[in-house]
Amino acid sequence: MSSSADRDHAAELDRARAVLNAAGAEELARRPWQPPGRPAADTDLVRFAAWLAREPDAGPEVLAAGLKLLASARSELDQIETGLLFAARAEGMTWPRIAGAFGLDSPQAAQQRLNRLQARITGPIEQG
Repeated sequence: MSSSADRDHAAELDRARAVLNAAGAEELARRPWQPPGRPAADTDLVRFAAWLAREPDAGPEVLAAGLKLLASARSELDQIETGLLFAARAEGMTWPRIAGAFGLDSPQAAQQRLNRLQARITGPIEQG
């Protein structure tokens, strides 16, 4: 994306966050790991939008805002999952044990999962 497209995309995400905050998300309780003054994570905002969606008068702007933030929320979860995997390995958890925690059939599947997460976070490696 060009820097102009990046700015436009960031502005769209900020507008979506503002819609959800105006709909009541700004009243969400701060999570214990959330520094004071920091806004809600996009994962919390998407969950809030889904919660509002159960109401018949949720409104298309709230739903659109939740949909707009889904990719950002997925990215947050990818980063969290990657961090947990690195922490598990640093604590000495083996790949078989990690695979078991995920419900995967093999240690290789767990390693491949980490590789896919890292690729999504960092993006494709350009060949020069």
